Parts: sequence; C-alpha cells; structure tokens
Amino acid sequence: MSRSGFASRSYHTRGLVLRTHKLGEADRIITLITPKGLVRAVAKGVRRTSSRLGATLEPFMEVDALIVMGRNLDVVSQAQLRHPYGQQLVSDYTSYTVGTAMVEIAERLLEADADSTGKQYLLLHGAIALLSKHRVDSGAVLDSYILRALSIAGWAPSFTDCVKCGKPGPHEALHVQLGGVVCADCRPPGSLAPHPITLGYLQALLTGDWDSVAEAGPRAKKQAADIVANYLQWHLERAVKSLKHVERT
Repeated sequence: MSRSGFASRSYHTRGLVLRTHKLGEADRIITLITPKGLVRAVAKGVRRTSSRLGATLEPFMEVDALIVMGRNLDVVSQAQLRHPYGQQLVSDYTSYTVGTAMVEIAERLLEADADSTGKQYLLLHGAIALLSKHRVDSGAVLDSYILRALSIAGWAPSFTDCVKCGKPGPHEALHVQLGGVVCADCRPPGSLAPHPITLGYLQALLTGDWDSVAEAGPRAKKQAADIVANYLQWHLERAVKSLKHVERT
C-alpha cells in the first residue's frame, strides 16, 4: 500500500485479515487486504491472553484498523471488528479451506496487479461473506470467486462466444490456455470437450447466477472445478498450495 498522500504517521483503513505470522514471543505480523492495497503490519502483544486484539486480528475477520507507520513495518495501533467471518468459517473445515484458498489467490493477484485492489477487495469480501453463511456449496463459491477475480485482473474467460474469432455460441470445445470456448474453425489441438451442462454451469459461476449453480450435478461441478483450477494455474504460472486441501462434495 503506497504511503504517498498521508500527511501524518498514522492512517485508518478497513480491511480483511488474510493471514498472520508469529513474530517474537508475543507479536504477530498481520497481512490485510484493504480497498487501497495490501498492508503488512505488526500487532504487538496479540498472542498474550490479556490482549484485546488477539481474537479480532484473525484470518477472515473484517476490521477497521488504525495503522501507525514504522521504519520497517507498520504497527496496528487499534482494530475494531466489523464482521466476524472467521468465527463462522473455522467451525467448518471445508469452508475454512476454501476461505484459505481464496485469500491466498487474492494476495497473489494483488502482488501482481495492485491497480485492481478496490474491486478485488469488494469481490473477496462478498465471497467470504457468502461462504460464511453456508447457504451455497463452498466449492461453487470458490470457483465463482476464481473466475471473477481473474476477470478483474484482466483474464476474463468466455464460455459463450469463441475466444478467438468472437463467433456466438454455443460451442462444443474449450481451450484453457486461450481462455474459454472455441468454435469448430478455431479449435486448436489439445482442446477439451466438456459437457454442455458444464459450460452452462461455468457461465453461471462467472455471472453469479446462484439459482442455476444450485441445479448443477456432481459431474458438471467436477469438470468445472478442474477447468477453473487449470485456468488459474495457467495465469498465476504456479499452483496455489492451499487448493490441494479443499474437499469437494
């Protein structure tokens, strides 16, 4: 997060806690995604049982924080809880692992493209909030988040029109590296042939059509999850470690 434009040595920001790391005997380094960028700051004494901030600065919590600028690392001076999403996620292993994957992806995308921070923050916040309600299949929330986060980063897939020539669909083939479906004339070697229901399901994930998402069967979900994971890895150029812990239903 750029410090230019701050007149004082402290600033207020809202943020989602992405992860924490132990520092010394009682401190933690907190990584936050905020509407203006990633913030890494020290929360002093939060590992002590007497700390008021310990339960607030946990992964998935949305907070209002007062940050004091430091020479090497900033310091979290105050933090007020806005939404305790972490409390709902830690009680369910599948939701927790999905949330962990989403925050890892968000951090990776923002490290590569800080210009889209505001939109990425809103998207992640919405996905974490939805996930915490346990009303939508967690795997669907994850796959929808990935497709939409990649779209914000400039890698929007197409599951309707041919990604090479723009010919309107429906089309039968999909090429991960090209970013979506391809028509018969543009279809390159190595293209996939997912079931038409899978393509419809992918489009519903991309647009957040949760009614259509709820109607999909296990075969469509499995095919779509593999396609989304491969598409993500293609653009990030390496695997997301936390994805391997996600349990699919």
